[in-house]
Amino acid sequence: MKKYQNNISFANQDFFQAVYAVVAAIPPGRVTTYGAIANFLSIKGAARMVGYALNHSHKLYPPIPAHRVVNRNGLLTGKHHFATPTLMQELLEAEGICVEKDQVINFDKVFWDPTLELSSIYLTDDKHLLIFPDKASDST
Repeated sequence: MKKYQNNISFANQDFFQAVYAVVAAIPPGRVTTYGAIANFLSIKGAARMVGYALNHSHKLYPPIPAHRVVNRNGLLTGKHHFATPTLMQELLEAEGICVEKDQVINFDKVFWDPTLELSSIYLTDDKHLLIFPDKASDST
């Protein structure tokens, strides 16, 4: 089993799968950032690569909740990669997140930090991902 946390090296396909696993763990009504995902995967500065991975997620089944990932300021910068320019906002609002002028309102209150909420992600030999929530967040 390959652990994704601290000093990671992996192929693009493994990276995409790791990104999808983190995004799948974001609870409804919460958002995170491209950079927060990159930091959790121990590849600080790779926020654009996270966005690139999410651009390729729209045809996956089960679907990946890519609408829950925004830029570091809470802006819906990925909205143009959805079926319609308003779909990302509509999906967020359906989960109770307020958005005005393409920006998440009360961003700091709905921000979900994978570094605090997840302890690690493992890639098994048969390419299945296992996510382990942080024990501190289990009580919430």
